Amino acid sequence: MKPYEILLVEDSAGDVLLTKEAFRMALGDKVELFAVKDGMVAMDYLDERGPGKDIPFPSLILLDLNLPRKNGIEVLQEIKGDKRSQHLPVIILSTSSNRREIRKCYDLGANSYLVKPLDFDEFVEMVRRLDQFWFNSNILPFNPEEG
Repeated sequence: MKPYEILLVEDSAGDVLLTKEAFRMALGDKVELFAVKDGMVAMDYLDERGPGKDIPFPSLILLDLNLPRKNGIEVLQEIKGDKRSQHLPVIILSTSSNRREIRKCYDLGANSYLVKPLDFDEFVEMVRRLDQFWFNSNILPFNPEEG
């Protein structure tokens, strides 16, 4: 089976390393995690993939909100407003637990909102739960087996 491709949109190099390590520890080679550092690069990445392209969309996106150039809210709006990507699962992965911000993300079509755990072991466990739901229980609109 091909690994699931996840796009991580995160500007903090430390958080990228932490997230990659948590995924590696929790899931091994079950997923390929591609990281981009801002919203503009994320949209460029998606423009190169999808229907009519040789490279499929990622299976899901992990999106930070506080990004340079184009913030996570703007990225979410663009993804959900584009017919080619509107069904792409977007999981907000943020340090913020602000209720208004969370509500806004859901109003714009976020599929889930996760607060980054401070403890690494808790982060690894969150990745395992994410895997259990998104890759074992849920049926994704973009399946790596379909190319």
